[in-house]
Amino acid sequence: MALKAGIVGLPNVGKSTLFNCLSSAKAQAANFPFCTIDAQMGQVSVPDERLTKLAELVHPGRIVPAVCDIVDIAGLVKGASQGEGLGNQFLGNIRECDAIIHVLRCFDNDNVVHVDGSVDPVRDKEIIDTELQLKDLETVENRIKRVEKQANVGGDKMAKVELGLLLRYKEALEQGRSARTVELQNDEEVTCAKQMFLLTTKPVLYVCNVDDASAANGNEYVAQVREAIKDEEAELMIISAQTEADIAELESYEEKQMFLEDMGLTESGCDRLIKAIYHLLNLETFITAGPMEVKAWTYKRGWKAPQCAGVIHTDFEKGFIRAEVIKYDDYIRYGSEAAVREAGKMGVEGKDYVVQDGDIMHFRFNV
Repeated sequence: MALKAGIVGLPNVGKSTLFNCLSSAKAQAANFPFCTIDAQMGQVSVPDERLTKLAELVHPGRIVPAVCDIVDIAGLVKGASQGEGLGNQFLGNIRECDAIIHVLRCFDNDNVVHVDGSVDPVRDKEIIDTELQLKDLETVENRIKRVEKQANVGGDKMAKVELGLLLRYKEALEQGRSARTVELQNDEEVTCAKQMFLLTTKPVLYVCNVDDASAANGNEYVAQVREAIKDEEAELMIISAQTEADIAELESYEEKQMFLEDMGLTESGCDRLIKAIYHLLNLETFITAGPMEVKAWTYKRGWKAPQCAGVIHTDFEKGFIRAEVIKYDDYIRYGSEAAVREAGKMGVEGKDYVVQDGDIMHFRFNV
């Protein structure tokens, strides 16, 4: 399943530096606003050491990790919802994303210009939040005008559901709250919400971009952000984009690990970031393993076997018969599919089986 996350923030907070670390696509990084003129997209592999370990046993022709599309969206400024800066174009880019990576500047550096003249990540966060909320409020008010007559005069049941939800969204947005703070009450409202494509319903990962010395434990700026978002349905992580850029320049895995250890880190920020996006979106991975390839497949947590079969091909879901399932730990312990079968550790599951992260799957189907 396709996944796209958009990197947003004010100009000069480290968005493009982070994007360059994440992706093989290289965005221009420079010390002035709007150096990213077009939204640029790169594709990054989802780190998963399980694939490497399985490949050592299976000896496949190739390893195919799950991937995530990352979009570097140019810096928004106050007034973007009304078209200031490059606002309208980039608000449209955000609308196409599944999740938002909101980068906040949490470091002091007199050599890097701040668009508002001083470092204040909470203020910066509120500027972006406000612009997205204002754009959503405009969308909601226009939609209310369209569905009000259908709901009140035409007696359209779904129009009534949509109108009720729109009015709750309007109230929240007018109070300075994002649309994702509005609790959806039933499946009909979930359906309506998906059709609205509001910017502030998207899950957010706040990335505090810190100096090298704060990469492991954060700093006072990070503490301020953590306090500011404590009541939001959002996640926070700490990263030093410049440190990640330095790591990306190293050629060998050993050099990178030594660098991380010197920084007091066990894993690169880029790897942690991709994993955090997956967690934010309730995504997990099942695996197929054979002589041709060992491959990771992305699915929503809680999906059942037929839905996951459909990730590979729609025919697999339509003609689903059963799933043969090997737990990752069992595969590693016994060393091969044949040995797992012989040990009686392969599960044969039906349509109600809820797939678990790391399951090694083989689907039987008939079309």
